[in-house]
Amino acid sequence: MNFLLPELGFEYTALEPHIDAKTMEIHHSKHHNGYTNNLNNALEKASISSENIEDILMELDMNNMGLRNNAGGYYNHCLFWEILNPNDKQNLRGELEAAINSAFGSFEDFKEQFSKAAATRFGSGWAWLCVKDGVLEICSSANQDNPMMPGIGCGGTPIMGIDVWEHAYYLNYQNRRPDYINAFFNLVNWGVVSEKFKNA
Repeated sequence: MNFLLPELGFEYTALEPHIDAKTMEIHHSKHHNGYTNNLNNALEKASISSENIEDILMELDMNNMGLRNNAGGYYNHCLFWEILNPNDKQNLRGELEAAINSAFGSFEDFKEQFSKAAATRFGSGWAWLCVKDGVLEICSSANQDNPMMPGIGCGGTPIMGIDVWEHAYYLNYQNRRPDYINAFFNLVNWGVVSEKFKNA
């Protein structure tokens, strides 16, 4: 089974001014496409035929760096594009809002903690909102690791993630990662995140 580069469902220009079109084009058509092709090659080399990326991640041999990096890169970016929406962002409400308030005190406290996790991730990586044993947690991971992989010290089912590799923001924000993180919140589709919370 070959994994395919997902379509975005919106134009590269659609997230402006928060994420510029050139960054989107490079990020999706070059970086994510590269992870997709390399994932398929790594699976073939490892004689793995699973069609479920989540199963691949949870059963991953963490010493297989080719598969680790590219399976993570593929999944992480799929989630990232899925939770972004330039138009129908929907408001945070219902069960997810209640869970955020319960876990973090308020949405503003959640935003502050999530932003800190993203801003303080040294080098390249991701920050995550995860569901673990029915409770929301914030964590971060290096490179293309994610919470479903074994033993990375950041567990649970990710329902929202932000890419803090420089390729995600450097053309527009240069070294101003906190400005990019703040802009990200203008694009989150809370309806999608809520669905992922219910399914987790």
